[in-house]
Formats: sequence, C-alpha cells, structure tokens
Amino acid sequence: MNAGAAELRTLAVEVARAAGALVRERRATGVSVAATKSSDVDVVTEADRASEELVRRLLAEARPGDGFLGEEGHDDDGSTGVRWVVDPIDGTVNFLYGIPQYAVSVAAQRDGVSVAGAVLDVASGSVWSAERADDGSAASWRDGVPTAVRAPAPLAQRLVGTGFSYEARVRALQAAAVGRLLPQVRDIRRFGSCALDLCGVASGLLDGYVEEGTHLWDHAAGSLVAEGAGARWALARGVGGGDLLVCAPAHGFDELWETVVACGFAAASDTV
Repeated sequence: MNAGAAELRTLAVEVARAAGALVRERRATGVSVAATKSSDVDVVTEADRASEELVRRLLAEARPGDGFLGEEGHDDDGSTGVRWVVDPIDGTVNFLYGIPQYAVSVAAQRDGVSVAGAVLDVASGSVWSAERADDGSAASWRDGVPTAVRAPAPLAQRLVGTGFSYEARVRALQAAAVGRLLPQVRDIRRFGSCALDLCGVASGLLDGYVEEGTHLWDHAAGSLVAEGAGARWALARGVGGGDLLVCAPAHGFDELWETVVACGFAAASDTV
C-alpha cells in the first residue's frame, strides 16, 4: 500500500491518541507490574502490553501488510515497505509512580529511516508529529503549530536532558560522565522519557539531550520531530557498550558532541 508521509503522519497521530486514551484509563484505575526485563527496576506493566496490542491492531486494520516493531515483543515482517516502530509507554517508571511524564511513540519507517511519526504526551494530551518530504527534509509540529529549536546559546547556558541505564554498571559510568558535564552547562534534567526529551529539544525546552541505552522504539518518532524543528541527532557507541544518542539544535550540535566525548559518555574509539 503506497502512502505519502503526510498520510502516515495522520495515522500515527490518530493511533497515538487512541493508545493515550487507553493508557490514561489504566492509570486512573490502577497500575500493576506484569514483568521485569533487563533488571529488577526495568518494569513492564499490563498497560504497556494493552497499549501495544491496541496500536498493533489499529495499524493492521488501517494498513494491512505493513511491518511492526514494538517494545513489548512484537516484530512482524511486512510486505509494503513500511514498518511501524512503537513504544506503547515511553517512561513506564514514571507511569508506574504517577509522575506525569510518559508518552506513546509511533513512527513509520521506510528502509530504516523514519518518514512520519507522532509522540503523545499522555498526561497533557499534547501531540508532536513530523513527516519527511521526498527530498529528505523534515518538518514537525506541536499540536498543529510548527516547532523550532532554541536560539544559539553558549555551552554554559544550555540546559541538557539525559537518562540512565537500568544496569548498575552502566549507571556508574553515566553518573561519572554527567558529573563532568554538569559544571560546563546551565544544568542537567532527567525527566525519564526519551521521546519527550527529544520533543523538548524540538520545542526549545532543552538545548540538548544525551543518553546511552536508548532503543529504536524510544527515538524513532522523537528524533524525526527534533530533526524537523532544526535539530541534528546521531547514534554512537556509549562508554557502557550500548547505543549513545546525542541530539541538539544543528547550530550547537558539534560543540555539544565534542563536550560529550570529552566528558566520557562515548566509547573512546567512536566518532559521529
């Protein structure tokens, strides 16, 4: 089924909103931990699973034959050239504790490149969405209003978001790197949702974001939103051996990347 990026973006928004309604309902009626993954603190709730099942069903109804990759275990090959990459609740620990900072992330990819996506802030109802034009350029919106990264600022005046691994060994390495970065920037924020942090860069709420341990479903939509707002992002190998994601306004990306490397976030041999 051929579809343009605008059509895929519209579908991503619709599906994300439907999943967000389910997640809000589950939060209101109580949350139960269904399982753990990489460690005892890496939790999966019944709402994660229900949200992913709903997203998968709605996408299959709208576009049968598309591929699907979901955080909670679904990985289906498709026949259309489009694969959906979904995080049913990005920020599950926040969701578990009732901290209003978690999202539904839905992205459509072709050949491993995000061409459309939506990130729903479940608590507020705000939706960021993005699409990629045929020439490769991207555009993004927050609730229908075009997004734009923050204006240039000296490194010492930049607010940088980050996150931490669920593995104690990697956390120790990340904490040391953050300790070296903190004196060089305005401050550090750790909100707990990669997708929303990337949207924060897109909307000028953050001047940058760095985290090791992100997965494709965490950033497939959010990175496109950030790109569409004038940001640049890249993946490299982190000091703990996982994927290191760095995102910042294009005008300040190189300086932040050099600082991130100097602070020890990246593996010594890695470059962007």
